[in-house]
This record gives sequence, C-alpha cells and structure tokens, in this order.
Amino acid sequence: MPKIRTRRGTSKRFKLTGNKKVKRNKAFASHILTKKTSKRKRKLRKSDLVSASEERRIKRMLAV
Repeated sequence: MPKIRTRRGTSKRFKLTGNKKVKRNKAFASHILTKKTSKRKRKLRKSDLVSASEERRIKRMLAV
C-alpha cells in the first residue's frame, strides 16, 4: 500500500497549530488595496483558524 501524498497547494496555504487546529491566512489582502480602509487591511494581516466544518477535509489533504 503506497503512502498517502500531501496535496502541495494545501500544504502551502495551511499550517497546523500546536493543538492540531488548522491555521490559514485571510483572503482579499493582495491587491486593489487603495479602496480598503486601514482598519480592514490591518485585520487582514492576522491569521485565522479554519472553520470546524472544513477542518476535517483540510487535514485529510494535509495527510495528517
């Protein structure tokens, strides 16, 4: 039986925390920043956790 391969795109976008939760970066922070407020751009810099409903699917893609 071969090993399960990690989905490479997933491994670049998500990381596991110490408690095995999935961490992600927020979307909409890369371009067209002039119309976004400073407050909104500042909040987009922080990372966030993946929702509980998506967590199981992403962990499978990470081959954890």
